[in-house]
Amino acid sequence: MTSVAVIDCGTNSTRILIVDGEGRTLAREMTITRLGEGVAQTGVLGDAALDRVFTCLTRYRAIMDRFGVSDGKLVATSAARDAANGPEFLARCKEITGITPALLTGEEEATASYIGATADLEGSSQPVMIIDIGGGSTELACRVDDQMVAFSMQLGCVRVSEAAFHQPTVTTDEAEVARVMIEREIDRMFAAVPAFGELVGAVRLVGLAGTVATIAQMDAGISEYDRDAVHHRILRRSDVQRWYDTLAAETASERLRHAGMVPGREDVLVGGLLVLDAVMARFGIEELLSSECDILDGVAAQLQGRA
Repeated sequence: MTSVAVIDCGTNSTRILIVDGEGRTLAREMTITRLGEGVAQTGVLGDAALDRVFTCLTRYRAIMDRFGVSDGKLVATSAARDAANGPEFLARCKEITGITPALLTGEEEATASYIGATADLEGSSQPVMIIDIGGGSTELACRVDDQMVAFSMQLGCVRVSEAAFHQPTVTTDEAEVARVMIEREIDRMFAAVPAFGELVGAVRLVGLAGTVATIAQMDAGISEYDRDAVHHRILRRSDVQRWYDTLAAETASERLRHAGMVPGREDVLVGGLLVLDAVMARFGIEELLSSECDILDGVAAQLQGRA
């Protein structure tokens, strides 16, 4: 197998993973680019957001060159799915990076995330469910009787925050608007995927992506990223609620003072926490395991035939 690069153009961040022929990580980087800024309101990817992503991709292409990597895949998710100019965006991404772009469906996104997040897990007596809280969508996936059961909810930390939060701190009324929005989407998910109803109280939850990673880092009290301190850290639902209560009462600038807060997430993290708490409540889950392996690892495994 050859080395490959995987780039994920998400709603809030743009990330790259380069692995060698044995699947070992050579490079992994994340940049907050907020591609999905305003997409829910305008239906298009804005010029400023596109410029941020294209600048980031130019830098990522240089990283690929440094490692002599030309094969790979660029995946785009919620923001590009929702935007009328998504095809033009993907065409420009290919011009910059030289690798094939793919607009993933929500189910494809969930499946790749599941593959990545569960590859290094020890065996479990319970089915493993992953929750991937992105900026514009939230994916859940679980393997049931050797069949992948997956769903993509049309809400994420950016989408919830833009729709509900307009004051310096989160008001009671704003929190209620967000909760209603989230509960309606969870209702839609359970109606669309009856198998999820059988999993209530019976799954082991693994959380990935920015919301979970940031809270795990904050809960560990570390200012500098330390993968070993974050990967497979246990977070209780009471921890999620405690951090929500703390951050919702603060302004964005005040949130940045917490050790572990990732700049660029301070204005949307509260929305992600509400999504996480609501899902944990509906599935009867009191703790989750954070994972730093995610969709990037899953797509790389698919490309190299390891999944």
